[in-house]
Amino acid sequence: MEQKPIKKVLVANRGEIAIRIMRSCREMGIDTVAVFSDADRTAMHVRYANEAYNIGPAPSSESYLSMEKIIATAKLSGADAIHPGYGFLSENSKFARRCREEGLRFIGPSPESIEMMGDKISARKKMIAAGVPVVPGTTEKVTSEAEAARYIKEIGLPVMIKASAGGGGKGMRLVKKESQIASSLRAARSEAKTAFGDDALYIEKYVDSPHHIEFQILSDKYGNTVHLFERECSVQRRHQKVVEETPSPIMTPEIREQMGAYAVAAANACQYEGAGTIEFIVDDKLNFYFLEMNTRLQVEHPITERVVGVDLVKEQIRIAEGFELPFRQEDLKQSGHAIECRIYAEDTDNNFMPNPGTITHITEPFGFGVRCDGYVYEGYTIPIYYDSLISKLIVWGRTREDAIERMRRALYEYKITGIKTTIRFLERIMDTPDFRNGQYNTHFIEKNSDFLLADGICDRKCEDMAMIATFAQYVSRLEDSKKANAAPSAKKETNWKRQLRKFTSRI
Repeated sequence: MEQKPIKKVLVANRGEIAIRIMRSCREMGIDTVAVFSDADRTAMHVRYANEAYNIGPAPSSESYLSMEKIIATAKLSGADAIHPGYGFLSENSKFARRCREEGLRFIGPSPESIEMMGDKISARKKMIAAGVPVVPGTTEKVTSEAEAARYIKEIGLPVMIKASAGGGGKGMRLVKKESQIASSLRAARSEAKTAFGDDALYIEKYVDSPHHIEFQILSDKYGNTVHLFERECSVQRRHQKVVEETPSPIMTPEIREQMGAYAVAAANACQYEGAGTIEFIVDDKLNFYFLEMNTRLQVEHPITERVVGVDLVKEQIRIAEGFELPFRQEDLKQSGHAIECRIYAEDTDNNFMPNPGTITHITEPFGFGVRCDGYVYEGYTIPIYYDSLISKLIVWGRTREDAIERMRRALYEYKITGIKTTIRFLERIMDTPDFRNGQYNTHFIEKNSDFLLADGICDRKCEDMAMIATFAQYVSRLEDSKKANAAPSAKKETNWKRQLRKFTSRI
């Protein structure tokens, strides 16, 4: 198969993932093209790229989700490939097919693989045929309440009603009682239709005390597939991941080998090419079942990169160029332990409501084993139109204990003012006994909510006031130095100093 080097990549995304992709491109000598909405005109990814083009108004439906605008921009800029990142158009088979029709390389799997694995019902059928264990449930979409009641009676309560085209926790409802079936069906169907434009639902058995474990895979165009081990993703809130780590604290070498083999089999079953993730549900007895496949780069991919030593974006690009994987399964090893914390612009005291606004100060953590993938800067105004994720903090340690302590230190150093963030909440997670001893599952946040949401000794408001006071004192000293040689009449207390004195007396 002919190898065709990529010379220019249009990154069809924004925020931290756009910058992260561009960094790997820069190291490979590949030019990058940024696209941006009206709300992102001053965004960091626009500054970082070699070229940048406006593609429309702030709403993503009129900009980042506009296939035709993105493809037209790629052709205008002379890009020969498009990287979709995650979210937006990353798992849209129509977009992948349009890229192929226009002679643009889509840095991701084929549209056929996306369609096969993007539909959860289709994916379940494919995994059953491939011999991969799946959670007991339906293999056809549920069309009526009576049908749902019949299936649930066969499967047994509790069950999960899920959107076939689902993702991100949308279109999901837990049913524990028969009386909940009708309302849960209506709610899941409505949410699925709104979120995905598809209201097809299926039902599967609910696994008590579940662990959410996923395996990273890479597949090239020559039939070579490897897994890059697991990530533990059980610290979740509303089915959204908050903290991830690798290796999983519950994993044994034997179970890792079995799950890894099934992950490779799952990828081969759909003739996959590129980077993808096979997600499993694991119970307390380490029985595991296929959950779904994400046909894209995952938010939490940096912890795998840190432990395995492979740049997943570079491998995605090389696979798209037609190159064979440079390693085999036996070449890959896990080294040390890595943890990722997702930093959101959210108000933890107000039910985690998004808290967009202007960043007045930011100090990111540094030091050995610390990586920060972000996109905000001082003076930047976070738009209201997009996801509230503003950065990902990744640490590595020789052991899990080392990694936890390094994360605690990094979170302590991470300072953002002007908006409310989840940094202090994440600090609490690192201090929770269930997390520290590795004995947690997807109920972790619910179980430990009293501790996680309790007021700290120095909360964010106190911290903000301390920073403001320090800055005020700095300005005051500058004012004093200017007045030092002034006439005596000019040395009386100014209004500025009176306000400073009153402010500092209150903190």
